[in-house]
Amino acid sequence: MENFLTYDNCEVYPGPHLNMIVGANGTGKSSIVCAICLGLAGKPSFIGRADKVGFFVKRGCCKGTVEIELFKPPDNLVITREIHVANNSSTWLINKKPSSLKTVEEQIAALNIQVGNLCQFLPQDKVGEFAKLSKVELLEATEKSIGPPEMYRFHCELKNFRERERELENLCKEKTNSLEKMKQRIERYRQDVERYHERKRHLDVIEMLERKRPWVEYENVRQQYEEVKQDRDCVREELKKLKETQSPMIQQIQEIEKQFRSLDVKIKEKVPEIKETSQKCKQNQDALEKKDKQIGDIQQALRMKRDEEMDRQKRMNITRQMIADWQNELNSTGACENLQPQIDSINNDLRRLQEDKANIDSDVSDLGNEKENLKTEKKRITDRIIQLDNMMNLKEEKLKRRYRDTHSALMWLRKNRNQFKKSVCEPMMLVINMKDNIHAKYVENHISANDMRAFVFESQEDMEIFLREMRDHQKLRVNAVCAPSESWAENRPSRPIEELHQYGFFSFLRELFDAPHPVMSYLCFQYRVHEVPVGTERTRNMIERVIQETKLKQLYTAEERYFVKVSVYTNQPVSSNTPLRSAQFLIDSVDTEERRQLEEQQQGINNKLQSLDSDLTTLSERQGHLEHKDNELRQQKKELLERKNKRRQLESKIAMKHDSLRQMEQDAINLDQEAQHTNAKIKEINIQKAKLVIELKELVKDCIALNTLKVDLVLQSTTVSAKKHKLDSEYKAATGHVRALEEQFRVLDERKRSLLNHCKELMRKARQVCNLSPDEPVPQEFQTAFRDLPDTLDEIDASLNEEKSRASCFTGLNASVVEEYSKRTEEIQLLTEELEKKKKELNNYRQNISQVKERWLNPLKHLVEKINEKFSTFFNSMQCAGEVDLHTENEEEYDKYGIRIRVKFRSSTQLHELTPHHQSGGERSVSTMLYLMALQELNRCPFRVVDEINQGMDPVNERRVFEMVVKTACKESTSQYFFITPKLLQNLTYNEKMTVLFVYNGPFMLESTKWNLKAFNRRRRRVGWTDA
Repeated sequence: MENFLTYDNCEVYPGPHLNMIVGANGTGKSSIVCAICLGLAGKPSFIGRADKVGFFVKRGCCKGTVEIELFKPPDNLVITREIHVANNSSTWLINKKPSSLKTVEEQIAALNIQVGNLCQFLPQDKVGEFAKLSKVELLEATEKSIGPPEMYRFHCELKNFRERERELENLCKEKTNSLEKMKQRIERYRQDVERYHERKRHLDVIEMLERKRPWVEYENVRQQYEEVKQDRDCVREELKKLKETQSPMIQQIQEIEKQFRSLDVKIKEKVPEIKETSQKCKQNQDALEKKDKQIGDIQQALRMKRDEEMDRQKRMNITRQMIADWQNELNSTGACENLQPQIDSINNDLRRLQEDKANIDSDVSDLGNEKENLKTEKKRITDRIIQLDNMMNLKEEKLKRRYRDTHSALMWLRKNRNQFKKSVCEPMMLVINMKDNIHAKYVENHISANDMRAFVFESQEDMEIFLREMRDHQKLRVNAVCAPSESWAENRPSRPIEELHQYGFFSFLRELFDAPHPVMSYLCFQYRVHEVPVGTERTRNMIERVIQETKLKQLYTAEERYFVKVSVYTNQPVSSNTPLRSAQFLIDSVDTEERRQLEEQQQGINNKLQSLDSDLTTLSERQGHLEHKDNELRQQKKELLERKNKRRQLESKIAMKHDSLRQMEQDAINLDQEAQHTNAKIKEINIQKAKLVIELKELVKDCIALNTLKVDLVLQSTTVSAKKHKLDSEYKAATGHVRALEEQFRVLDERKRSLLNHCKELMRKARQVCNLSPDEPVPQEFQTAFRDLPDTLDEIDASLNEEKSRASCFTGLNASVVEEYSKRTEEIQLLTEELEKKKKELNNYRQNISQVKERWLNPLKHLVEKINEKFSTFFNSMQCAGEVDLHTENEEEYDKYGIRIRVKFRSSTQLHELTPHHQSGGERSVSTMLYLMALQELNRCPFRVVDEINQGMDPVNERRVFEMVVKTACKESTSQYFFITPKLLQNLTYNEKMTVLFVYNGPFMLESTKWNLKAFNRRRRRVGWTDA
């Protein structure tokens, strides 16, 4: 071993039989076991110490080496494993040549070395797990350890065969059930097939009736066609004779229509002339109406002039009266008194009021701004308090999920704090607040989980009251601690942190968090948090120097925790380290000091806001008083100004009214002149109206003459029209009979064509039903069948209804019934063949199981009997009882077979199965050791390792077990045995075949290359002779 755990360089030479490896705790005995395991391709989990192989390299080194030489004729096998810390990898060599892990595992397996089998390799940290092995696991480990190579293989084959056998049994059972159900179903199908054939006979009769029916229909329609054809020909002859007698009447009607059209053309020619003349008459009438409207407009304008002049006279009179009234008022008003000093005084008062109001407005604005700022700050503080409360709620929720009883106790405490004399701190995980969450892992790894959820009391009496209520009354499992009576919270570390900076330490644990005074005092007293420094990765890299120079008992690096104690053997520091767990509870810290300060700030802001509201109320009252005084002064000023300006206003108003009066006098209207001008316009318009009346009279005469001519033409047209109507009536009477005959002919002709088409359609349908081509004659077989069937449609329909009624009695049947019956028959045949095949396969599997079982079970029973014989003998020699048997509840369940160990250490008790709970630790150790000894003589593995299994034994059992180990392991036929122990009893029995390896470790040890056993023996003899 080189740079491996506690060793710099060490070489071990074990003997071929029993090897006793003895040494004090911490010297490196188990390091040899670790080297054997890892050197033989074992995994770190087999040892139970660390999960990464790099942790087994000596601290401060980047590479470690383990080399093991195995006996294997003709040339021994040398396996070398180089472990690299940087990437946690390994390099393998076989006989000094590079190799792979897979090749190494194959070489080791060929020698039947099983470092993962607890029956062969039992490290110190796995001793307790041997008793936890189930019966099945113990059987498999025993088979692998001492059984023939094929025994475990047969066992695995039996389990696989049994699994396949169960699958085949279930499959055969399912197929048998399916076959039975299919047979029952096909029986029902057989009855349906018989009914189907009966129905088919009725359907054949129906088919033949339906084939004959179109032929009967065709013959009936053909006879109707011949009758209609004869009737149509008779009507056509009669119609021809009647049309020859109507020709003269048609010529007369045509002449009358020609005369009527001529008169109608003349009437239409007169209509435009009459329309044109009437239009001219209307235009003259419109012109006359327009002239009347012009006369009315002229008269209306004259009336408006008169009304306007009357209104002007009225307004002039009103203006003169107003001038007189204002002149009288002006004359009654005396000289203007001097009001300016009073006005100036009021202006000065108003100016001072405005200054006071401006000052108050400024003060109100300043106070308002200050109030808004305080409200903003209050909102910020409130949001921060809510944020802190949310973080506390999150921590409480974690506490509730993990420790429900502690959370219930917390709720009770918050409601009942008045029952305690002194303060009570909530669970530490709630009140400890990290200054930086990244350091939470150090605190959580330092403080135990029980104390993390413990309540902290300042009074022992309060704690007893609390625990009595929680545990006795509410049945809650809670923890509580009491802070020391004298405070430890202010204790200073024995050395300042500055002295430790050179080693990479940056703080003591206490400086990384805040906590209430009682909690901090308890942690300093119980956990010495003020003395435990926290370092970095730099500390980890120089850990050997740190341990030697600082003399610290506990310390933290970036990812590990170190405990340091002084060896009672060498007086040198011995360290152990564990990796740090990730933080769970303290990563969400709430700064209680910050929350208290925030609450104080919030209260101060509330007080300031109340004071500001009071000041604003006072200023508002002063504003109202000043506003009232300002209104009074302004009213006084207004009255003085009105008195001062009244005479000036009156003079101005009188002057304005005189100007208005002069303007109205200038706007006078001459009504006589306007009347003369109006009469002249009306006279001119009347002359124009006389001309228009004369023109209208002439146009009316022309219109009357044209209308008279039109009336004469209309009368002539009426006479011709009457003659035409009379001839039309006579013609219509003559043609009515013609139309009746034509309609009768058309109906008969249509009926003839319809019957002809119907005959053709029926013929086509009849041939289609019989599957005949258009020119193909009716087959003789159809004619023979048709003769046996009815000849009329009614009889055929009656027969069809009867046959269909009989066929309808066979419901739910179709051609698929026969197909399904045939298909099911084939499926039954196939399923029967498949079932026979599976049964044959199942019988073959059962034969194979029987053969393999016989080759596995008989040797296994013989092997277990041998183990039981040895095991019982060992227990009897210790005045105890023990037995080993092959246990199973069902002989066919091969995965349930197991080895059961039953022991009895007292005569008053019965044999009990070895379990992790029933026996004590020492009893389990004795049972484990004796079982392994029972395997020793039967073992086919090259060596066995047992590490410190005697730690839990009492001296009597330890001595007995030791003697049995020596007796068993020193026989010629047994394999090599490694027995590791930190101590030995006095006066034990030894054997010449034993090899005792003493492990020493310390600063004064000789290097292995300088050790000389012969020189040591000579010196020992000289010392012994001198003493004598």
